[in-house]
Amino acid sequence: MQDLAGRSGLEGARVHWASVARPFTFLADPFGVWRDGELHVFAEAYDYRTRHGVVDHLTFRTDRTFSDRRTVLREPWHLSYPFVFEADGEVWMAPEAFRSGRLTLYRARAFPEAWEPALTLELDTPAIDPTVFRHDDLWWIAYAPRGSQAAKQGRLHLAYCESLTGVWRTHPDNPVRIDRASSRPGGAPFLHEGVLTLPVQDCSRTYGGAIRLLRILELSPERFVAEAGEPIAPPASADPFTDGMHTLSACGPATLIDVKRIDRSLGGFAIDVGRRAGLWRRGS
Repeated sequence: MQDLAGRSGLEGARVHWASVARPFTFLADPFGVWRDGELHVFAEAYDYRTRHGVVDHLTFRTDRTFSDRRTVLREPWHLSYPFVFEADGEVWMAPEAFRSGRLTLYRARAFPEAWEPALTLELDTPAIDPTVFRHDDLWWIAYAPRGSQAAKQGRLHLAYCESLTGVWRTHPDNPVRIDRASSRPGGAPFLHEGVLTLPVQDCSRTYGGAIRLLRILELSPERFVAEAGEPIAPPASADPFTDGMHTLSACGPATLIDVKRIDRSLGGFAIDVGRRAGLWRRGS
């Protein structure tokens, strides 16, 4: 990640593409945890037939070869952006579930396949793409608000707490940033040259069109100052998936990305017709 931040682009980077796609679905929003020499990736698994997302777990060996994939979290509502992190000796997940009307923090009961609700966070809005991090002895969540597309794609909110499972307070300046090109969270925060850096989505052209690195210059319960870098687009090696990239997550020696392709084929039209006719059911 440090090399990527230094050169502000993916061209020339060594990219390993994981071929784990299934018909009528996509994987997005990858976040990872290393355990016993294996990379455990959690991602949104979306089914076009039901328009419903669940959280899938994928295992990769140290040589980056794929080992296993299974669904580990399913709810009646759509799930995405399964942000995983370690704290207090445990593994946690804060997936986006704004259609449930709340943000639920899950704890791994038996990593990686069993998760239990641990805490419901009361914020100023159901959180979209909630991103949890530690800074200056406080826990923080960066997120986008529910609302119009302009709000979901172009506003950044913050909340903070002394303890992960304590009482969360929202930032008095929410939304702390309004910019469709650099507000919606898009990956795991990291330090670059001593500066807290948050990947954010550039939605100025299209949703998830590119990633920018937001350098957070000041962050406190009273202040927020940040500046955004240039957009990072998918590398040429992603072809034909070059229509966007909206997640970039550091995970030890690996950096996880997703890329997208817009498909307006007759197959996609047929899926829409089948769904409206009731041919597809959630969980099928």
